[in-house]
Amino acid sequence: QVHVVESGGGLVQPGGSLRLSCAASGSIFSPYVMGWYRQAPGKQRELVARISSGGTTNYADSVKGRLTISRDNAKSTVHLQMNSLKPEDTAVYYCFLEMTRTTLYIYWGQGTQVTVSS
Repeated sequence: QVHVVESGGGLVQPGGSLRLSCAASGSIFSPYVMGWYRQAPGKQRELVARISSGGTTNYADSVKGRLTISRDNAKSTVHLQMNSLKPEDTAVYYCFLEMTRTTLYIYWGQGTQVTVSS
């Protein structure tokens, strides 16, 4: 079993910054991908950013240049540095871990609320 736990959400004014963290534990096998999805009220869940074990990153077009994903393989943690936040970034952010061992496994965190508002 794998457990994924997020932290770091909150309320921030437009233009401000937040840093989300996510720690995974349990039966984790490399290589694996970690990243973040988000879901705003009334909208579908969308990929925000993902990072492979080798450090390859992918970002949603809407966050490029403002959000930066990083990871610590030794600690099975991933961080999302969010700068220049906009009201449209308001959502519940979900961390995930994805790995393949004959079958694709995806583990999700419980989500953390990010609210961008003045």
